[in-house]
Amino acid sequence: MTPRAKSLIAVLMIAALGASGCSTISNLNPFKGKDTKEVATEGDRISIIAADQKLEPAEALKNVDFALPPPETMADWPLPGGTPEQLVGNITAAPDLSIAWRKNIGMASKQGELITAPPVAAGGRVFTIDAQAEVSAHDARTGAGIWRVNMRPNDNKRDREGFGGGLAYADGKLYMTSGFRLVAQIDAATGRVGWRTRTEQPIHGAPTVFGGRVMAVALDNTLLTFDAATGASGWSYQALSESARILSSSSPAVSGDTVVASFGSGELVALRTANGNDLWNVALSQASRTSALSEIRDIAGRPVIYNGDVFAVSHSGVFAATDLRTGQARWTLPVVGITSPLPAGDVVYVVATDGKLICAARETGQIYWIHDMNTGYVAKKKGGFWGIGARTVAKPLWSNPILVNSRLVLVSSTGQLEALNAKTGAVERKVELGGPALIGPIVAGNMIYVVTDNAQLIALR
Repeated sequence: MTPRAKSLIAVLMIAALGASGCSTISNLNPFKGKDTKEVATEGDRISIIAADQKLEPAEALKNVDFALPPPETMADWPLPGGTPEQLVGNITAAPDLSIAWRKNIGMASKQGELITAPPVAAGGRVFTIDAQAEVSAHDARTGAGIWRVNMRPNDNKRDREGFGGGLAYADGKLYMTSGFRLVAQIDAATGRVGWRTRTEQPIHGAPTVFGGRVMAVALDNTLLTFDAATGASGWSYQALSESARILSSSSPAVSGDTVVASFGSGELVALRTANGNDLWNVALSQASRTSALSEIRDIAGRPVIYNGDVFAVSHSGVFAATDLRTGQARWTLPVVGITSPLPAGDVVYVVATDGKLICAARETGQIYWIHDMNTGYVAKKKGGFWGIGARTVAKPLWSNPILVNSRLVLVSSTGQLEALNAKTGAVERKVELGGPALIGPIVAGNMIYVVTDNAQLIALR
């Protein structure tokens, strides 16, 4: 595994202790003790999964078919998850999965500077952010560069290092969040910066734009909102502080007058979009006597709204379907995950951190099938001297899936793109990308786009 791949995996899997600034990235220590003043007590955390619940296919669903939505074209992918609900359906694009072109988007990942922002696409252009906060626009058909603008601040000495953030598109404007403590508006046609608003904390997740508001989750577990026209700060919501979390934040999901956000505390919260009044708050967390990592409760993937339910998975080991109106859990499964689920038709898909791709019934949570994306993986030793001090190379990590031509498309930290039959989980196509990738693919027009950790924008047709 390349050093760049290790850097990206570190972002997704290492716990950051404290909501500190960008300049403290080099001081991460996952074994350091917790500051109990910032952590809710165990009495506030109630396990919602039975201790004997097992993850296995249901006998009752063996050989039972299920419905998927019909394939449709999608011209643009303006938000991190495609739509305000952070979900797109079954998309028609790139049936052959052949690489059309690849273009450099700027600086590749390296220590302290990492590519974690998903691309967005609109108006025949694809927009990306590199490892040093440079935003660029590319022609969606050819990949040709159109404009670049570096959004790395030079007026704040404490922010020497930063990563993450992301992009969203609305009404001809790009909206950017950044680990360099800023939110900004950029003209999508010219790259001219409209406004910049500085924030107290870094923002590692991409924003969601809806109803004239820019919404994003900061490192200190605060949901921030800004006026899309002026950048003026709006209402905010403070979730529980958490001393241990994953350095990868999610993007809020919106349906009608309700926004749902997830936090490093394991909280899933529904709020009124107009004023931030909270509607309900649930904790997707459970304690494990066998894994200290279950104490990292982060919901790093985007929550997804579909047919009146919210689907989300936590690092603590809870995958849940929650009623959007009441906040009541419809069902839960013991899945450890850091990516976004994919509900589609009668089912919902989710990828666990161990590489298991799970297909479950959307209404009941019963499992149709489980496919191990790392089947055939052989653990390897690297480094050391004559085998002494060698370390085991980690298994590949996989992105969230998207549904394209009734196939599930995912990318991995080892640089593979795979397409699987959405009904059976059988692998139908593999493509070597030439670089590690953990940012989920997007679709616009008839193309699939992937951003790799070595700063390549790859188009497949």
